Amino acid sequence: MSDARIAVFGYLDVGHACLRLLLEHGDRVVAVYTHADNPAEQRWFPSVADLADAHGVPVHRDVDFAAADAVAQLRRYAPDLLFSFYYRNLLPAAVLEVPRLGAYNMHGSLLPKFRGRAPVNWAVLKGERETGATLHVMVQKADAGDIVDQEPVPIGPDDTAAEVQARVTRAAVAVLTRQIEALKAGTAPRRPQDPGRSSTFGRRRPEDGRIDWQRPAAEVHNLVRAVTHPYPGAFAEVGGRRLYMWRTRCAGTDAGGRPAGTLWIESGRAHAACGDGLTVEILSAQWDTEAEVQGHDLARALGLPPTPVLERS
Repeated sequence: MSDARIAVFGYLDVGHACLRLLLEHGDRVVAVYTHADNPAEQRWFPSVADLADAHGVPVHRDVDFAAADAVAQLRRYAPDLLFSFYYRNLLPAAVLEVPRLGAYNMHGSLLPKFRGRAPVNWAVLKGERETGATLHVMVQKADAGDIVDQEPVPIGPDDTAAEVQARVTRAAVAVLTRQIEALKAGTAPRRPQDPGRSSTFGRRRPEDGRIDWQRPAAEVHNLVRAVTHPYPGAFAEVGGRRLYMWRTRCAGTDAGGRPAGTLWIESGRAHAACGDGLTVEILSAQWDTEAEVQGHDLARALGLPPTPVLERS
């Protein structure tokens, strides 16, 4: 059914990339639902709304689907298919029932692992070596419907969440490219998820970036790379000031018996002792009111005594 009517619910980079694919593919996108940008949130991704506007597609922002008139408006668009591409709200059953060929969500993990919010950040934080994109049927329980298709992507030991997210976005486009014709024809494959293999994680907040130096060095390093730019960052309190650590290295270096939370300078390099007796090297950091510093300037710019204790948990 080449001229299937499609409603897109989308936001962030995956929302933009998948909407762009549909538009460039010549698919009939009849409406786009998205979110108004939050001025308190750094926007590091292209605008779904701007893309839809440029193609003459009606745009609706932050619609409350608890209201009957909102669902009625969606019905007037008469979509055959509905896609959710990183739309932030769970859609009610009344919305999922509108498209006759079904509603499908693109999730940033290899379901059933890492259901829920911020799946790429959580995968990096947990030290995973692989994640991906999954297209699945939408049901009332988040990220629990039958899987249509998946595309894996690797996670290297020093990859940041932003680097992995870029791969996941490309994987999402690859999955949608493979399946769009079958979805429009109503013949896309489906297989149930194994609930015994599922894991679910919640939304991450800026305060979740606080470093616990009692944790092993690998876990501290994983936290730093999971929440570094463009995310709020990992941090510690030092002498009443907040120090953000934007990039670290975990080389298995012994901390020489120093207590967890000790930071010191050696050969012009900044190190921090962790709970397993190993260290992370701090490669890029920033006092809360100053500019980010890295490389050879870091040790001097930190301006710390030889062996300060950052914080204890």
